[in-house]
Amino acid sequence: METSELLKRVRQIEIKTRGLSKNIFAGEYHSAFKGRGMTFSEVRAYQYGDDIRNIDWNVTARYNQPFVKLFEEERELTVMMLIDVSGSRNFGTISKMKKEQITEIAAVLAFSAIQNNDKIGVIFFSDKIEKFIPPKKGKTHILRIIRELIDFKPESNLTDINNALKYLTNAIKKRCTSFIISDFLDSNDYKNALSIANRKHDVVALKVFDKRDTELPPIGLIKMKDAETNQFAWVDSSNKKIRNQYAKWWRDFEVKTTETFKRSGVDLASIRTDQDYVRALIELFKRRG
Repeated sequence: METSELLKRVRQIEIKTRGLSKNIFAGEYHSAFKGRGMTFSEVRAYQYGDDIRNIDWNVTARYNQPFVKLFEEERELTVMMLIDVSGSRNFGTISKMKKEQITEIAAVLAFSAIQNNDKIGVIFFSDKIEKFIPPKKGKTHILRIIRELIDFKPESNLTDINNALKYLTNAIKKRCTSFIISDFLDSNDYKNALSIANRKHDVVALKVFDKRDTELPPIGLIKMKDAETNQFAWVDSSNKKIRNQYAKWWRDFEVKTTETFKRSGVDLASIRTDQDYVRALIELFKRRG
């Protein structure tokens, strides 16, 4: 992409997503994602119902009456986005490709994070770690992330979510909130890595998919290409049996994916390329709030 065209696209994404994060998501984001711990605030006299584990024994001994420590939540978070840059993101049949939907969603989350005074970083992954952008604050940092989202060219087209989750667990030492944004079309088993990552961090899954991922239209013979392996196949979409098999494959995939995240205790939101991601994100934030 030419530099002028890239800057124009970055500006368009910035205007749209910064406005959304400021006007729509500010409150929901703040309440949905908790601080990473509690920090000491002050002491006060013990009151009925206070947790006795919070008694400050030094102050209690000094004043000969019980005092308890008060804590307040640390609001500053570290937010990591795991962005799937494998070949299957370059697909879309109605209004957007998955890549474009992922870019806007990630930009909204990034602006929401910095408005909440959080640090934000990114891990771009295929079947390997393509790029790691360490978490930082500031508008300049966000614009760099958006530029990468728009123009990043991965070395591989394949997918390995298991590898990306292991990298997150090992690379980010302190607890963070982590959004993994992908279509989750991955033949590798990532259940164990997901459970481990979610025990250490707060992992949230955003599944981006296209209408034609879910069903084939009856339009006759179609030459189809696997975007990750570059293999071609001819498919007779006028054959009802083939369309039913395709639809069943998607339903089975949906059930398996949903069950994987449910068992790991990870919140999942599904967002179609031709649907409004704003509603899906607000519902997710409210669910967590």
